[in-house]
Amino acid sequence: MGKLTILALRIVIAMVLAGSLFIQLWMVPLFSVDLVEAGAPDGPRIALLAIVVLGILCVQAVAVCVWRLLTMVRRGTVFSHGAFRFVDIIFGAIAFAAVLMFGIAVILAPGEIAPGIVMLICGAALMIGGVALVVLVMRTLLAQAVARDAEAKHLRSELDEVI
Repeated sequence: MGKLTILALRIVIAMVLAGSLFIQLWMVPLFSVDLVEAGAPDGPRIALLAIVVLGILCVQAVAVCVWRLLTMVRRGTVFSHGAFRFVDIIFGAIAFAAVLMFGIAVILAPGEIAPGIVMLICGAALMIGGVALVVLVMRTLLAQAVARDAEAKHLRSELDEVI
């Protein structure tokens, strides 16, 4: 991966982190006020706000882990066992985000929201879950690459002994 690509990804990640902090600190309180003014009951309102905040935390966790993986790519250490920790966190955060999205559908289902909207939210939850499964496949590929890298190092050391 080139230096320019890594720089571009880091700029995007920094913008995502800045935007998510803005949403956490500015937009969520405004959303809460809007829900109160709309007369939303306390239970669903608090649950919805909790889901929004937890979803933002999922995005932030993924952004930080991708940043760390980019650092490992730059250093040439991404094909090591240390990368698994970050990939596992990414998988967990995305899977949790899928559950949170389904939670929004559950909160909205008994209300006056059209059933089609609830189904669209369920479909979005399913798609987010699919992204988590893609990350799981990528983790398997990382495991194979780490095993091949270790095997190559072992073969090089044997070759060096022979020479």
